[in-house]
This record gives sequence, C-alpha cells and structure tokens, in this order.
Amino acid sequence: MSLTGTPFLYTTIALAVVALVLPFALWTRTKGPKALRAALRALMLLFAQATAITLVFVLVNNSNNLYDNWSDLLGTGNHVQQAADLGADGTGGIAYRKLPKVEQKFSQADGPRMHAAGGVRVTQLKGRVSGVSAEVYVWLPPQYDEPAYRGKKFPVVELLSGYPGSAKAWFGSLKVHEQLEPLMRSGQVAPFILVSPRTNVIAKADTGCANIPGTVNADTWLSIDVPKMITDNFRARSAPDGWAAAGYSAGAHCAAKLVVAHPDRYRAAVSLSGYNDPIGESASLAAQSPALRRANNPYVLLKKYRKPPHIALYLSGEAGDGYQAGVALEQIAKPPTTVHVVFLPRSAGGHSMALWRPQVPTAFRWLTVEMSRRAGHGGHTTTPPTPHGRSNAGSTPAELASGTASRAGGARKP
Repeated sequence: MSLTGTPFLYTTIALAVVALVLPFALWTRTKGPKALRAALRALMLLFAQATAITLVFVLVNNSNNLYDNWSDLLGTGNHVQQAADLGADGTGGIAYRKLPKVEQKFSQADGPRMHAAGGVRVTQLKGRVSGVSAEVYVWLPPQYDEPAYRGKKFPVVELLSGYPGSAKAWFGSLKVHEQLEPLMRSGQVAPFILVSPRTNVIAKADTGCANIPGTVNADTWLSIDVPKMITDNFRARSAPDGWAAAGYSAGAHCAAKLVVAHPDRYRAAVSLSGYNDPIGESASLAAQSPALRRANNPYVLLKKYRKPPHIALYLSGEAGDGYQAGVALEQIAKPPTTVHVVFLPRSAGGHSMALWRPQVPTAFRWLTVEMSRRAGHGGHTTTPPTPHGRSNAGSTPAELASGTASRAGGARKP
C-alpha cells in the first residue's frame, strides 16, 4: 500500500475511528483478573494514541510531501549506483553534450494534484555521468502542443525540494503548475517546462547538491544528467540561456549554489528561505568538512570570481531564515551578476509551504523578465524592476509573500 495513496489514508482514518470507539464499547466489558483488565484497557489507549499519531503524520506528510514512499520514510532507499571522482567540473572528462540521445519512457504521475493542469509525467532516469538513478517529474506548458508553437523550444526551470522532501512537492504542496498555467495562457509568465528531479538520493542524509567522491555526485545528477535528458526528449532551450533553478529551504540553497557554480549551465536562480553555508542543514553531507562547506557555499563561490558571471539571483526570506543570506550575496555581487532580495516578515507564514506557495507567481514573473533579458544577449541585462517597499501594516499574506512589504525590518533582531 502506497504511503501517499488514498487507500492508506482511508485505512488510517478507519483505524483511528475504531480506536476511538473501542474503549467506549469494551471498557466495562473486559473480563478476567484485575491485572488482565488493566492491561487490556492500556492496550486500547495505546492503540488509540498510535492511530491518532499515525493519522496526523499521514495528513502532514500528504500536505507537505515530505516522504514519497516507504523506503524514504524508513531510510532504506539509496539511489546512488556509483560515485566516481568526476573532477572539479563534475564531468569526469566526459563530453556529455555529445553523448547519444536516449529516449525516455514517461508515464502519468500518481498522487494528489498530479493530474491537474494537463497532468504531470514521470520517468526513471539512470544518470550516465553521475551514477545516480532516480525519478524525474516533468510538466509541459499549455503552449507546448499548440500548432502555433510547433518547432519552438521552451525555457526550463529545474525545481528542487527541501530536506526531507519529495520531488512531487512542487506540484503537490506548492501547486506550481496549477498556479502558473493561467498565467502562462495570459502571457504574464513565460511558458516554462517544469522539471522536478529527486534531490534526496541517499537515505537519511541531505546531499547538499554536492559532488563527494565515493559517496554521491548530486551536483552532476542535477546540472548534467537531468538537463541532458530533458533536451534529448523535449523541445527545450539549450543551456545556459534557457535554464534556471528554483528551490525552497535546502532546495533553495541548492538552486543558488548550482547557478553560481555553473553559469555555463544556468542563467537564474530562485531561492525561497535558503542559506549559503551548507551547515544550515545539519544533515547535509556538504557540511562534513570546511573544504566541502567552502566548495558548496554560493557566497564563497561568487566572491572568488575574477570576472562576475552572467547570472541573476532572486532570494526571499524572513529575518534569520533566508533574508540575511540574500543580503550577503547582494552586497558582493558585481555586474553583470544581479541579486534581488525580498524581505518577508514573520507574520507571512514561517518556514513552511504556507510561506512559499504564494510566492510562486511573483518569482516566476521575475524569472520571465530575467530569462527574456538575458537570452541571446551574451548575458547583458539591465537592472530588474524591484517591488516598492512600504509598511507591512494591513498587508495581506499574498502581498507579504510577493515582496511588497517593507524590507526595513530585516536588519532588526527577530
């Protein structure tokens, strides 16, 4: 029975109801010695508590897409087949762009919201360079199959989940495709291909989107294997002008790191409540040593560039949860690198899907502007528009999440 399936949810509900009714029906009817009656009543209470906790867990998990299956929950899943030393550029000397095309087989993805807005498809990808083998979810914009767009190539956004987190989370909990489809149809947002690969490929650990020889090549999985598969199977624009990354929490750190580290593969990043130093996630493999922390810290990487890269970063967060990390990058960025930081007050929702979900339309409008400005112009860009700061008094949650609230409070202590 699937962990996130409807049958399991209904089963937990039924068991919770039975556990609630059982004491009322049998409490005074238990027979036998006093010790036996006490033991039976204790078991009924424990059963009621266990089923209640299980039901709450299932509801929270389904709402936030934390664990996709039983192996994720139990920590028995491992999607790394091998982790060779691929060198500084993560290619292992392989001319990956010249590798033969491999046609992937896709099927309709199952689960909440997977059938909405035209449906999300899924495939199992074996990374030819990284040695990672895992699922990748893909959603195509409404224009993709229209006759007027026949032969047109589309920009791509790689969506990265937090830790723990399922690759379905962007479609399930954040409803990214449902939010963006009408905006794409009306022309407010570019018709992006949305790609969500599994980021949690090692049991009970966050890879930090790092390449660690002998352990995992998560960077290569995300920045080489997944993009190669997409360009092989869909009318996707080539890197770097046609590619961006977006993430929340640990996925936000990953998005910023990938784009800063690989301006030859990406043009823009959206980071929602992220961090720079991998130590921001205690389970991160990239936080195991000072060397790994430096190698996977977008602040350190950006500061090292002698010639600033042609990239754009959008970073949002509350004080102490993403905002300061964004400001740090903003302070060291030099043209043509641009950094747009959005301050979110604590009343906006905390470190949760409730905070990130309403930011999706605004972030993708920003991506639309940035990607169109940089495409085909060698990275040349003008200063992007920024929301006008104003007091957050009386603001709606949507206004707070969109960045129209004041950033002045960001420097104040929480």
